[in-house]
Amino acid sequence: QACTFPCQCPSQPLQCPAGTSHVLDACGCCKVCARQLGELCSLHRPCDHHKGLYCDFSKIHRGSGICLAHEGATCDLLGKIYLNGESFQPTCKLQCICLDGAVGCIPLCSDDLRLPSPDCPRPRRVRVRNKCCEEWVCEEGSDNDLGTAMAVFREDPAQKPELNNLQENCLVQTTAWSACSRSCGMGISARVTNDNPRCRLEKETRLCMVRPCDFPMEKTKKGKKCVRTPRPRQSLHFEFSGCTSTRSYRPRFCGSCSDGRCCTPELTSTADVEFRCPEGDSFHRKMMFIKVCSCHYDCPRDNDIFLATYHRRMIGDHV
Repeated sequence: QACTFPCQCPSQPLQCPAGTSHVLDACGCCKVCARQLGELCSLHRPCDHHKGLYCDFSKIHRGSGICLAHEGATCDLLGKIYLNGESFQPTCKLQCICLDGAVGCIPLCSDDLRLPSPDCPRPRRVRVRNKCCEEWVCEEGSDNDLGTAMAVFREDPAQKPELNNLQENCLVQTTAWSACSRSCGMGISARVTNDNPRCRLEKETRLCMVRPCDFPMEKTKKGKKCVRTPRPRQSLHFEFSGCTSTRSYRPRFCGSCSDGRCCTPELTSTADVEFRCPEGDSFHRKMMFIKVCSCHYDCPRDNDIFLATYHRRMIGDHV
């Protein structure tokens, strides 16, 4: 179909399956749901380039093609092989994709932690028949339950906290950031905090990069066995999901050791990074920036998302 200008796009918001990107059509007008591996594609139904897919027109005629993945490593998860660029659901709670040997997943169920509050002093997650995800229910309780609900709020003998001003009286509780999900390249780090208007414990994530996968390792100085926190010689742009950071950075990374130890972040900060996509959209993500790395023998296993044994935590987060 020929392009028509000015653009005429549907007024309804675009609804795509979980894990499916919104990409521009060939006219550069409207966002459409990107076609996935093995699906039919065309100029007006482009493939998901965020997952390294392209439309191969050599196998099908009349302007149609099939979405194929650029050459890359397959993924082996629990004994099953997945192709590069292939999306799959290992359970009803996870939507995953194989990207050049690495598995990345997004949860299909909300895993937020609900903090007891005066309006729901006894929250409980229950299984719902014929549904995969558990749901929150509020159990009816006695007046004594209010003491449990108010345990996370500051006690002020002179003035009791008003229920409509929860944030002011909230005792902020925040866990340490978890270790980065990947030992090289872009990964995810998470923590749980109730520093929000509802004073409820929620999962918070940030992007993290311990080191680039193609980062050249510096030679250790005489008498030293580790290069702890090297910096690239030139500034670089971060890449995430096919999008690039709008400004360049010269971050610190964790180096390497010659005695079998591995280096991981110990002291980090979090900053807001803006990314711009080929379609022209931009978005902001929190990202970890390394201040100090430590070298130790408690080493993680690469890309082990589901069976991770690495539970090392970073000491602090200085914004």
